[in-house]
Amino acid sequence: MNKKSLYSFNLKELESYLVDNGFSKFNADQIFQWVYKKFCFDPALWSNISKKLKEHLNQHIDLSVPKIIWNACSFDGTRKFLIQFNDNNSVETVLIPAKERLTLCISSQVGCAIGCTFCHTGTMGLKRNLKTEEIIGQFLAVSRFMLDQDDSFKNISNIVYMGQGEPLHNFTNVKKSAYLFMEPRALALGQRKITLSTSGLVPQIEKFEEFPPVNVAISLHAAHDDIRSELMPINQIYDLKRLFKAIKSIPLKAHRFITYEYILIEGLNDRMEDVEGLVNLLVKKESKINIIPFNEYPQSKFKRPSDEKIRWFKNELLKRGIVTTVRVTKGPDILAACGQLKSEVEKPNLWS
Repeated sequence: MNKKSLYSFNLKELESYLVDNGFSKFNADQIFQWVYKKFCFDPALWSNISKKLKEHLNQHIDLSVPKIIWNACSFDGTRKFLIQFNDNNSVETVLIPAKERLTLCISSQVGCAIGCTFCHTGTMGLKRNLKTEEIIGQFLAVSRFMLDQDDSFKNISNIVYMGQGEPLHNFTNVKKSAYLFMEPRALALGQRKITLSTSGLVPQIEKFEEFPPVNVAISLHAAHDDIRSELMPINQIYDLKRLFKAIKSIPLKAHRFITYEYILIEGLNDRMEDVEGLVNLLVKKESKINIIPFNEYPQSKFKRPSDEKIRWFKNELLKRGIVTTVRVTKGPDILAACGQLKSEVEKPNLWS
């Protein structure tokens, strides 16, 4: 018998399940406190839960969380985890420290079908979507691991759907996981603490009114169709005109931006005509560009621009009134940076 995972229930669903099985509704809140506040997944330790309910849960509900089978810590404090699910498929998840926040970069699929030519994950192809409980499970497994390392560990404050996979390819499970991350009795993350990044799946972008009002990031990477199609095959189906028509339908709250992620690659999209193309393409008052200097990986054909070129590109955009930042590369020595994730352990000595 395949048991339903505890981490696939939202609070109301768990309340209904418990009532239907002869238990009290308030037990759902108690269970959520143990799981999502204390990261304790063993009912034997749940002191305020009856023996009868513990026995029922052990018999009928899957209480397991994904396994961390490998991890590595970068010189900058970034930590990468290889996380394995019940079917032995695995994904990489990255914990990124910063001065005022602790961000978990989570995966939404095993592999990815988009096939961006600059992305290490794209070399895997797509194996399958992650279930809601597997997305949530990455957060739970990493939190438990960190607490076991240091009992003064501060909770993860931010979530970015920027790991392996295209989140909007897995729309239903990603949407439910986002609501669970925001559930006040669960992880209670604010909507501004969650960011979803998409390569530009137009039909799903057009359904964003169904999604919780989290931050939106668009993987743009080029201001001209020919270059974007070279980098992102999806542009051959949903070109820039169709993409930006869909973006206009995204319901933006006051004082919120859409972030445009822009992988900067030497000699390809780092020219003055690319600056001018971005200026013509974006609505300044609603747009922010996050420049991501290309992160090289084994056998990658692209190169990272010089620091001087990166600064020049940023300043040219700023001079034209576009809010622009440069993402600080985190965890490059353990292949944990943007575009470097893959569902297998790869060590720096694999560089060729």
